[in-house]
Amino acid sequence: MLPIVLLLIAVSAALIAESVQAGQYGSFSAIVAFYAPVSPGLLAQVAQPQIWGLSALVVLALLSLRWRLAQQLLALSLILFSALPLISLFGTQHYIASLGGFPMLGSGQGVIKYLALLALGITLLRWPVATAAERFWLNFVPVGLVLLWIGGMKFFPFEAKGIVDLVSSSPLLSWLYLVADEQMASDLIGLFDWLALLLLAAGYRWPRLFIPGFLMCGSVFITTQTFLISFPPSWSSPGVLSSSGVFIIKDLWFIANMLLLAQAWWQRSGSRLA
Repeated sequence: MLPIVLLLIAVSAALIAESVQAGQYGSFSAIVAFYAPVSPGLLAQVAQPQIWGLSALVVLALLSLRWRLAQQLLALSLILFSALPLISLFGTQHYIASLGGFPMLGSGQGVIKYLALLALGITLLRWPVATAAERFWLNFVPVGLVLLWIGGMKFFPFEAKGIVDLVSSSPLLSWLYLVADEQMASDLIGLFDWLALLLLAAGYRWPRLFIPGFLMCGSVFITTQTFLISFPPSWSSPGVLSSSGVFIIKDLWFIANMLLLAQAWWQRSGSRLA
C-alpha cells in the first residue's frame, strides 16, 4: 500500500504545483488572507514558496519509494505544509458570513482537506512504531470529518445548488436528477456519506461491516476524481488544473488515507475473518 500512497502524494503535488504556477490559487488566497491583507502582488510573491514546497513533496515522495530517510523528510514536510492552511480555519474567511459563518464552509471545503495530508505525514513519521489501531484511527479522522462535515452541508439549499453542475456532468451521478429534485438528490448524497463513515468506523469493532463501509467511502473519493473527466471546468488549459480541479485532486489524499487505514484494519482484523 505504501508505494501507492507515495505515488498519490507525488501526482497530486505535481498537478497542484503546476496549477499554482499558472495562477490558479483557489482557496490559497483565502489562506493567505488569514495571515496578511491580500493583494495580487502578495499572492504572486507568496505562491512561489508554495510551488517550491509542492515540488519538494514530489521529489521526496518519489525518493521515499527507496529510502527511509526521504520518507522521514517527506513526513515532516507534509506536516509543515498542511499546518498553515489548517490553522487558517480558525479565521472567518473560510466560512459563509451570510449563513452565520462557522460551520458553513465556503473556501474551507478545500482547506479541511489538508487534514488528510497532515494524517499522512504523521503516519509516515511514525510508520516503524505505530500500532495498527493508531494508523487506523489516524487516517479515519480526516475521512470521517470531511464526510461528516461536507456531507452534512448537502442538506442545505445553497450546497444542493452548488453541486448541480458537478453532479449533472457525471455519468455516475446524473441519474439522481431523473429520480429526485435538486434538494433531494443532494440529501441522498449526504445520507450516503454519513452511512459510509458510520459503517467504516463500526468496521473496526465489527470487521464484517468494514468492507461495505470501505467500498462506500472509497466510491465517494473515486467518484470525485471522475469529475476531472466529466466536468470540463476542472481544467483551465490542457494539463493545468483550474481552482475547481485543485479542489477535486485533493481527494487523492483521502484515497491514500483509505489505503492506509485498510492496511491497518487488515493487520488487526484479517485473522478474525478466517
